[in-house]
Amino acid sequence: MTEWLLIAGDFTPLGGMDRANHALARHLAGQRPASVHLVGHRIWPDLLAPPQVQATRVPRPLGSHLLGVPLLASAGARAAARLRPAHVVANGGNADTGDVNWVHYVHAAHSPQARGLRRGLQIRAAHAHYLRRERRCLARARLVICNSERTAADVRDRLGVDPVKLRVVYYGSDADSFAAITNDQRAALKRELGWPADRPVALFVGALGDRRKGFDRLFDAWVRLCGEPGWDVDLTVTGEGAELPRWRRLAAELGVGDRLRFLGFRADIARVMGAADVLVHPARYEAYGLGVHEAICRGIPAIVSASAGIAELYPASAGDLLIDDVEDVAEIADRLRRWRADPASAAARLQPLSERLRTRSWDHMGQEIVRVVTA
Repeated sequence: MTEWLLIAGDFTPLGGMDRANHALARHLAGQRPASVHLVGHRIWPDLLAPPQVQATRVPRPLGSHLLGVPLLASAGARAAARLRPAHVVANGGNADTGDVNWVHYVHAAHSPQARGLRRGLQIRAAHAHYLRRERRCLARARLVICNSERTAADVRDRLGVDPVKLRVVYYGSDADSFAAITNDQRAALKRELGWPADRPVALFVGALGDRRKGFDRLFDAWVRLCGEPGWDVDLTVTGEGAELPRWRRLAAELGVGDRLRFLGFRADIARVMGAADVLVHPARYEAYGLGVHEAICRGIPAIVSASAGIAELYPASAGDLLIDDVEDVAEIADRLRRWRADPASAAARLQPLSERLRTRSWDHMGQEIVRVVTA
C-alpha cells in the first residue's frame, strides 16, 4: 500500500489553492491501494468519508494564518516522523519535510500592500515570516511542483532553487460545475440573481483585504468609464476583506454606487460567473489564476494581467485581453472598451482554450502529480 501525507492550510472546494489541495486529496483517496493522511486547518467533510483517509486538524488561533503556521508545521513534522509515508507533499512554507513541495504562491515574488498603518505593518511582518519559511522549505525540498511556468521562474530566479528540481503541473477543472454557458442560460441566471437582463455585467473575483488583486485600479478605471455617456456595463464584485466597507462607501460618494454590485463571499461562484459577460482580473501578482481559468471554462472572456500564470496559456490572438501595466488605469479602461466593442470576438478567440481547459479534469492533474512524484 502506498502511503501519502499531504500538509496544507486548507483542503476545501472553495477556490484557489484550497481547491487544488482538495482535488489532489480526493484523487489520492480514490487510488487502490493507498493510504492518505491529511494535516490541515480545514478539511472538507467529503474527504473524511473514505476509510483509507485519516486527518489531523490543526487549530488556527483567532482565525490567523500567521499564528497557525507554526502549529501546522509542527503537526506536519510529527505526522511525517510517526507515519514515515512513501510520499510527503507540503505547500510552500507550511512544512519542512525535505520531500515534495507544491507551490501555489511565491512570497518572494510579491510584497503585499494594504491601506492603513496598522494593517500595513501587520501584512509586512507576516510577509517577512512567510518568506523566511518559504526559502528554507523550498531549498530543502527534493522536488518542487509549480502551478505555472511563471511560478517556476519565480522559484528559480527569486529563491535560487535548482531548475532540475522543478516540475510544472497546471490545475484541472470541474467540467460539470464550470461548463460552457449559452446566451439563454446567461440571461436566465441574470434573472435568478435579480440583475437587469438588458445590461452587460463585468465580474471581479478576489479578496479585498489587500491590493494584490488590483481592485483599486479597476475601481478607478470603472469610475472613469462610468463618466462616459456610452458606457452601459455594470460591475459585480465578489469577495470579502478589510477594505470592502471602504469600497462600498467610496462608490456611493462618487456617484457610481448604482453601477457596482458588491456581493461579498459567494459559495455559488460558478452560478455568478455564468451570469457575467466578462471577467476582469488586474492582479499585481497571480501565480496562476484559478478564477480566470474557471471563467474561461464557462466560455466567458477574461481580461487578466499579462504577468499572471494563466496568461501564458492565452493564444496570441487574445493579446488585447492582457493588461501589460496593471498600475495604468487608462490601459485597464481601454481593455474593457475593446471588449465591449466586440464581446463575441473576445469569447470566440478564447474558445479553443476554454475547450482545452474543460477537458483537463482535477483527476488528470492528480495523475500527473503522482507521475512526477513517483518517477
